[in-house]
Amino acid sequence: MKKLVSPFLVALVLSLAAPALAVQPDEMLKDPAQEQRARDISQHLRCLVCQNQSIDDSDAGLARDLRLLVRERIEKGDSNSQVIDYLVARYGEFVLLKPRFSWQNAILWVAPALILLAGAIGFGVMLHRRRDAAELAATAPLSDEEKKKLAELTKG
Repeated sequence: MKKLVSPFLVALVLSLAAPALAVQPDEMLKDPAQEQRARDISQHLRCLVCQNQSIDDSDAGLARDLRLLVRERIEKGDSNSQVIDYLVARYGEFVLLKPRFSWQNAILWVAPALILLAGAIGFGVMLHRRRDAAELAATAPLSDEEKKKLAELTKG
């Protein structure tokens, strides 16, 4: 009797496999401290081809070029912020996985809070109007015309 491999077992084995990083051995710096800095910086830079992947995780050719550029700048003595500023100047803010707060993109950072605030104000106004309408309906007596109409409706 042939025993088939369970799909659950296959999924479990595949989920335990660690993702391989795209950094090749020929890219790595000889100094472990500099290499660690390069890896830290690379984790915060977006692959411009893959877009939602860091250059450290991407196999794209452009990601490799960016990794090499980061390592080149580190070897020249740039600080982490200088390396990032250099790449942003060359490729724009899109190269950052987490964009910086600036006046150019302030609306993107502030809009969610403004939308929530507007919704809360609108909800409060709606509740206030509903409460006022309920109080008015509970306290206002029926006019003679309304009483006649009510009597006709209840008879029919």
